[in-house]
Amino acid sequence: MSLLKDKNIVIGVCGSIAAYKIAVLVRLLVKENAQVQVIMTPDAHHFITPLTLATLSKRPVLSEYYDKSNGQWNNHVDLGLNADILLIAPASANTLAKMANGLCDNLLLATYLSAKCPVLFAPAMDLDMWKHPATQQNITKLQAYGNTLLKPNHGELASGLIGEGRMAEPEEIVQALQQYFNPSLPLKGKKALVSAGPTYEAIDPVRFIGNYSSGKMGYAIAEALEKRGAQVTLVSGPTTLPSPTNVEKHTVISAQEMLDACERYFDESDIVVMSAAVADYTPVQVASEKIKKKEDTFRIELKRTTDILASLGKRKTNIQTLVGFALETNNEVENATDKLKRKNLDFIVLNSLKDEGAGFAGDTNKVTVINRNGEHQSFSLKPKNEVAEDIVNTIIRHQETINA
Repeated sequence: MSLLKDKNIVIGVCGSIAAYKIAVLVRLLVKENAQVQVIMTPDAHHFITPLTLATLSKRPVLSEYYDKSNGQWNNHVDLGLNADILLIAPASANTLAKMANGLCDNLLLATYLSAKCPVLFAPAMDLDMWKHPATQQNITKLQAYGNTLLKPNHGELASGLIGEGRMAEPEEIVQALQQYFNPSLPLKGKKALVSAGPTYEAIDPVRFIGNYSSGKMGYAIAEALEKRGAQVTLVSGPTTLPSPTNVEKHTVISAQEMLDACERYFDESDIVVMSAAVADYTPVQVASEKIKKKEDTFRIELKRTTDILASLGKRKTNIQTLVGFALETNNEVENATDKLKRKNLDFIVLNSLKDEGAGFAGDTNKVTVINRNGEHQSFSLKPKNEVAEDIVNTIIRHQETINA
């Protein structure tokens, strides 16, 4: 039986070229036997007709507070109270700004402010609008209110630019809705924080100290957690990887920036997986201009960076699961176990550079997971997405134990 059967789904359509995709979305939801009610903002009419969406949803499309021909009132309170979920897609920059600040000048916004159900929003706009600090601030506020962001994809935009801002595809939105109504998702309602990738420590404006981490393992873990129902925040160092679907990603560069971001989200997270390869040292001074090649030898004075994992371990509560990573070249289990104890971890994931096909950059990994009791389980060499599933399964079992 469909997870969406008989669910009352209100879709708010805003003025965006991506509105044409809503016809496909409505059709998919009706095929899942959902009850779909469409509300359109006035500007949405420029991009798709109410007739199209009314035909596909089998219900009149609402746009005004009342029907001017007979005075019938479209009760926004009832719409907000009776919905199982309110989906705003495409969500324009204009509507996001109004939602974030409590403005109420159309039926959709009145319904949003009255809604007692979960609210999902799928932004669609050009790259520069999406990246603008005001838009990002509005999204942060909406998430703080408890709303869920369906992150836009990277791709070709209406302007011809290539980048983020392309609305999530209808199939992706249906999948997100199914997850909301899936009672079997073991991490539903849990918040997870994942760090991934390297950090770069600046030497001068063009050079840095870094490492070979690709971020693939951390991204795979973020995706695996999201698929099991968790609301995931990914703090990523510099990588070339596409953003995981339905994961809130924050990009950082230095160890200090990664520390700041992780501390910002740590306390509200139920699950924390620190897989990033963070620099242990950073230059004492960063040259303001490019350093010229003059001497045969050159020295850089370094200082220790803050140990992010140890810092979070000091703040960890008994209801949080904290997972770290250890990349070792000798005395692997002993060194990893010592790290687990010193940093107050629940688990540590051990990589050995001696294992062919494991470690940085590649698409495979071979890990051993060690717990606080010193028990360890070794997994065979396999693709990183499968390794991520093994790690997440371990986390789920631990969460079930502490929540029992």
